This record gives sequence, structure tokens and C-alpha cells, in this order.
Amino acid sequence: MFGLAGNTGNATAFTAARTSGIGGIAGKTLTFTSFNGGTAVNVTFGDGTNGTVKTLDQLNTKLQANNLAATIDANGLLTITASNDYASSTLGSTAAGGAIGGTLTSALTFSTASTPVQDGVAQTARANLVSQFNNILNQIDTTAQDSSFNGVNLLNGDQLKLVFDETAKSSLNITGVTYNSKGLGLASLTVGVDFIDNAAANRVLTNLNAASSTLRSQASSLGSNLSVVQIRQDFNKNLINVLQTGSSNLTLADTNVEAANSQALSTRQSIAVSALSLANTSQQSVLQLLR
Repeated sequence: MFGLAGNTGNATAFTAARTSGIGGIAGKTLTFTSFNGGTAVNVTFGDGTNGTVKTLDQLNTKLQANNLAATIDANGLLTITASNDYASSTLGSTAAGGAIGGTLTSALTFSTASTPVQDGVAQTARANLVSQFNNILNQIDTTAQDSSFNGVNLLNGDQLKLVFDETAKSSLNITGVTYNSKGLGLASLTVGVDFIDNAAANRVLTNLNAASSTLRSQASSLGSNLSVVQIRQDFNKNLINVLQTGSSNLTLADTNVEAANSQALSTRQSIAVSALSLANTSQQSVLQLLR
């Protein structure tokens, strides 16, 4: 217990009794300035009431908001460490913050914060991840450069104008984007700096999530334009089919039908000539009778 002192006592069945009095650190304060953007800590040790800290769990609750954690070993040594997210930072350094203070520092002796000790195996694995990440960025750059068609690359900032009719009054303008790694807000990583701890990895993940959202938004925009183009394409195809059918009906003839029509016309003409000849003969006969 923090802030309390007394004999321990022994018994069974959870009936152990303990008498205690005020300890040497009761009322003492322990402070830490903001560590890696966390909330500054101001702890007062006591009996656990009125916001005072009595147990290790209560102390860790206070420290957690400042990216810190506390442990006590078998010898009663209190150790304050950085959380896993900031395992590469040195407590109390100018860059990270977390300077210790409070009245407890005059009652107890605190050692100088030690620099982080790297895990060689883990850091080798993280270095490999940095290399893989940089290779993927190179692939993104080359893919964006190669995404052109007929000299137009919508992933390299080019513009595309689609004309849907012969008068050019109906058209669609598509604005390209520059979506290489730089355009997506992604930059090459450095071994020993990036992916060195959880916080560094989370910063990269934040950038990746932002790039993913940007790509989804642009994919939605391009998909909308594609729908418009497909609708106009289907319309033009149907219009072409109608025009071709009409043209075929006007220019292409069925030889059998036309031959039959020609024969019928010839027959009608022959019958008409015969009828006229017969009428003329009859007229001549009538004239002979009148003479």
C-alpha cells in the first residue's frame, strides 16, 4: 500500500488483521509533465480517498493517460516506464517530455531515466517491414505511371473529354488526379526511425487509412463517370442498330420478290396492250357497219 505503514500479521480464511498508520509518503505528490502528447500527471499519495492514490492499480490509472506505467518488484522498487506505444522514447528527455517532479522526489531517490534497450530480433523484423513498405511505394509509383491509354493517364493528372454526338454538344469532361505515393500522402520510411515502436507504426497506419479513403472516394467518382459512359454507349449502339435496319430496308431488295413483281408488271402490261388492241378492233368493226 502507498501512504500507509504498519505490521502485516498472518491468519487463515481471509481473517488476517492489519493495523496501519500514516506512512512516510502520505500527502506527498508525484508529477510528470506531458509524455509524448499524453496528459500531465499530478498524483497525491494517501488512503485512496478524495482522489489520493493508495494502490499500484490506482497509480497506473493515473499514469495511463500520460503513456506511462508503474511496476513494483519483489524488493519494493518502484519503476516508471513508458508504455509499449512509446517504448523507443526516453522518459524525461527533451523530445518526449515526461519530466519528474513533486514533493516525493525530496523524500525518495529516483534514478536517472535509462535509454531504451532495443530488441535485436524485433528491430530486424521491423527493418524488414520498412523495406517491404518502401518497395510497395515504388510499385504504386510505377503502376500510376503505366496507367495510360491512348496517351491519357487519369492517375497522372491528365484530362479526358468524351464526345457523345456528331455535333460535340453532348460531352463529358473527366478530371484526372495525381495518385502516386506522394499524391496519396505516403512517404518512404527510414530504418531505425519508423516502425520502431507501436506509436511510429500507428502513424504510418493513419497515413495508410487516409490514402485508402482517398482512393475509395476517387474510385466512386470514376465509377459514376463510367456508368454515364456505358449508358451513352448502349444508347448509341441501339441507335446505330435502328439506323442500320432502316437503311437496309431501303437499299437491300429480295431478288425473288422483285422478280415476281417484275413479272406481274410485265403481265399486266401485256394484258393492257391486248385489251387496247381488242378495243381498237371492235371500234373498227362498228365503223364498218356504219358505212
